[in-house]
Amino acid sequence: MDDTPVKDGVTLASLLENGGRKALSLVMFGREILANPRAMGAICPSSPALAAHMAAQVPLNQQGPTVELGGGTGTVTAALLKHGVRAQELVVIERSAKLATHLCRRFPSLRVIQGDAVQLGDLLGPDAGRVRTVVSSLPLRSLPPETVRAIAEQLEAVLAPGARFIQFTYKHRALCSMLSERFTTVYSRIIWGNLPPARLDVFQYQP
Repeated sequence: MDDTPVKDGVTLASLLENGGRKALSLVMFGREILANPRAMGAICPSSPALAAHMAAQVPLNQQGPTVELGGGTGTVTAALLKHGVRAQELVVIERSAKLATHLCRRFPSLRVIQGDAVQLGDLLGPDAGRVRTVVSSLPLRSLPPETVRAIAEQLEAVLAPGARFIQFTYKHRALCSMLSERFTTVYSRIIWGNLPPARLDVFQYQP
């Protein structure tokens, strides 16, 4: 493969690699939608713009793990690493066995756990109660109310005092009604560059 820079040091090999990864991600995402559309909650993966906005809300000066819920094809995962979240402090939870396998191959240095967020405390083990940030791509508005309540309870069980919960949704209404009064909104924005436009909310947890 030609390693001659095409532009600004970017090689043809890297362009082909990135294009191939994007195509593979789209194929895998499409298959998961066909298999379980309600669990996916979207017609396409999160855009790099949305992923970057989510990652930018993660503090880098705090001790404790950052947990990503719904790693999918890895768009947000890559943005978190680029933002500066250390690989040894990032834990990715993915319900789909196929997507979890994909994430393990794409990010071999990360801890990827195949499991359901309703069992988050058990999945994290000794890290439960120490989590400083949860970054979620879960389709909370598409899930049954009892499932959302169970996930919210798990968040309270694993988050440390003052920790952040970062969530996006395609319905532009606040998520406050889905969370207890222990969560306070500290940031909210519509990301118009995403397709479709997405609402990003950041909450701080105080028990």
